[in-house]
Amino acid sequence: MASKGAAAVRRTRTERAEAALDALAATPASPDRLRRVLEQALVFATAAFAGVYTPGDDPSTLCLAESAGLPRTLYGLRDGYPATGGSRVAEVHRTGRPVWLGPDELAGCPEARRTPSADFSVAVLPLGPAGGGCLLAVSEHPGGFGTDDRACLELIARAVAVPAPAAAAADTGELPPDAFSLAMDTGRVEVGDAILTLFQIGRDEFDGRVETLLALTVPEDLPALMSVVEADHMSIGERELEFRVLQPSGPPKWLRLSGRMLPGGEGRPARLVGTVADASTLRSDVTDVARVQRLAAALAMAGTVKDVGQAVVAALRKPLQADRIALAELENDRLVVTVLDPPEPEAWPELWRTEWRTEWPDAPVRAMPTLAAALREGRIRIWPAGSPLEPALAGVGPGGLAVLPLPAGGRMAGACLIGWDSPHEFGADERALLTACAGLTGQALLRAHAFDAEHELVGMLQRTLLPRRLPRLPGAVAVARYLPTTAGLEVGGDWYDVIPLADNHVAFVIGDVQGHNAGAATLMGQMRTALRAYAAEGHAPDVVVAHANRLLLDMETDLFATCCYVDADMEEGTAWCVRAGHPPPVLRHPDGSTEIVWAEGGPPLGVLTQAEFPMTPLRLQPGTVLALTTDGLVESAEADIDVGLDRLTRELAAADPGHLGLVADALLTGAHRGDDVALLLMRYDGMAVRPLRETWTVWRVPEAVRHARRFTRRTLRTWDVSPDTMDTALLVVSELVTNALVHTDGQVRLDLSLVNHRLRLAVADASPRSPVKPTNIGWEATGGRGILLVEAVSAAWGTLPVSGGKQVWADLVPDG
Repeated sequence: MASKGAAAVRRTRTERAEAALDALAATPASPDRLRRVLEQALVFATAAFAGVYTPGDDPSTLCLAESAGLPRTLYGLRDGYPATGGSRVAEVHRTGRPVWLGPDELAGCPEARRTPSADFSVAVLPLGPAGGGCLLAVSEHPGGFGTDDRACLELIARAVAVPAPAAAAADTGELPPDAFSLAMDTGRVEVGDAILTLFQIGRDEFDGRVETLLALTVPEDLPALMSVVEADHMSIGERELEFRVLQPSGPPKWLRLSGRMLPGGEGRPARLVGTVADASTLRSDVTDVARVQRLAAALAMAGTVKDVGQAVVAALRKPLQADRIALAELENDRLVVTVLDPPEPEAWPELWRTEWRTEWPDAPVRAMPTLAAALREGRIRIWPAGSPLEPALAGVGPGGLAVLPLPAGGRMAGACLIGWDSPHEFGADERALLTACAGLTGQALLRAHAFDAEHELVGMLQRTLLPRRLPRLPGAVAVARYLPTTAGLEVGGDWYDVIPLADNHVAFVIGDVQGHNAGAATLMGQMRTALRAYAAEGHAPDVVVAHANRLLLDMETDLFATCCYVDADMEEGTAWCVRAGHPPPVLRHPDGSTEIVWAEGGPPLGVLTQAEFPMTPLRLQPGTVLALTTDGLVESAEADIDVGLDRLTRELAAADPGHLGLVADALLTGAHRGDDVALLLMRYDGMAVRPLRETWTVWRVPEAVRHARRFTRRTLRTWDVSPDTMDTALLVVSELVTNALVHTDGQVRLDLSLVNHRLRLAVADASPRSPVKPTNIGWEATGGRGILLVEAVSAAWGTLPVSGGKQVWADLVPDG
């Protein structure tokens, strides 16, 4: 009994395919007839791709004449194969015998090994006797093409007419009234009378030039039309778009162009053939085949999982008049919802609302054993109104529910749930539509998940290389923003950094490495680390940038980098700016006026060995805002850098510097996203308590230590330091200066500072070697006790690199 029911289903399916093909054969010749025939393979044979290969103008080559479904490149298919070669396409063409290939047979094919997933099957059927070309179809179902699928493909192969009637009509000049044929080399176009009527031009008035027709279109639609009629941008396959033509009175009329490219040959130009129809007279509804074709096109363009979900909702909910659609990925036996339509929690069953975590809920699979069973079986399940289901499923579709497992790569990628509130009748055509859509969606979901994972990996790399947070600054506030480019997986080399330095200096750095790839991002991380290290060594700004330039040259990379480096003295309110091929800083003064600091700059880093990087002084008054940015914010294909900088200065002048984060967000609003954007803002407030500082150059004379002690005593007296602290300070100075004079050569400098009742004594010398604290000193030793004494009487001590040398410091905290 069961076998009879299955046979009836098979007969019904084959008969439906045959009826659809007979209906197409009865239609007038048109350019899209062959494509419409191939689309039957997507619906009735569960194919993901179908194409026709026929001999071209050169009989030695089999060319792809038409295709439908997913892009051929996903399966390693070519536009053409040598007719005498060893490909399966050529074999079937020569022998006239069909070939059915599963994943195991395809494992040895070089084209299949280069595809994203090798878990697909291929069918190649001859078009009539040997030498007439072949039909090629691809299935992504785990079992490949079944008996029913093969029967439908044989019907489709017999229905394919070569050459296509539209092409034959174009060859003879007998065009249907709504058809056209455009020669791509001359721009001469043959059009039917109905097209001339739509353009409101008489036959005797038409000069046969495509420019004459284009001149009658709305100017805004002309670029889209030119993209269709330009030969360089065309490839084999359908082209469809809507455009407007001007009318003598009233609004423009919408027309729809459908066409495809016919390749040229010896003595024959390539041609674009197709039809033009009044878009307002076309049927508002579309066939199931058209829905599958449109979904396939939308999924081919979907980059992320969310894009896939939106394409499925757009293709199914309104045409099926469904009340809700849910799309979820399957991750370790757990469904992760990616799209809900409608998105409001109130539209979904109560159990779903209890699982709401963030944007979407986790589908409660554990509470839906029927759904889990459908996923295990891997086939579409449909329940009409009143079916006994668990509440979590019944609430999705009380009037009817369809569950579409989404197969891809030999496993289930996820599930799609479609529900109706009112009783819904499921016809055979609708079941076929859902089956075709499930296969397309599953494969697209798998690709999008891989894209999302790679995009997240790229983003994590970018975030890792940039500062996780900015430090707290003395007398200033800084914020930073980074916007990656929107172009796919591209990762850029933009970076920023804020580096606290000694003596209340802070370095603000922004830069950009050439290119948008992982190499650029990696080099960006290396340059940021190098600049931070050179700055921490205490070098002047121009020396820091020069060292980075030499490092980049030594790395022998083909990339270069630009940067802007500003060393700000937070105590004095002054700064030095160094530019290396980078956009200049912008200052917003306390009175609201703005200034572009056209500092004299050097070349980009990594270009010239003997490069100079001059320094430009800046004055920072309390309330001044310093803005550093990369060229992605101020330069684009539509506007040069001068226009962008002027816009930045105007927006910065109008901003409220009291809320620096809001200022940064406002400056990024409307930024061109064709490139990365990095923005660093600093508002200088001035230090509430300025440290007291004095410096003494120690002379290398026999009484150098006594002079250093006298300078220290005189300075600390003017600072009202207590006698006890002064005695300790004199001991520390004696030991540090003595060590510097005895163990180093070159200049020695003594620095004294007092801030917040904390006294710092520092001695700088020209030796990079840090003092080592002895681990054991015998009673007869004559040296080595100095550092132990400093450690004993100081609250803290340490060393810092300073311009090729070092600075040994000790902090004293006076009592009381």
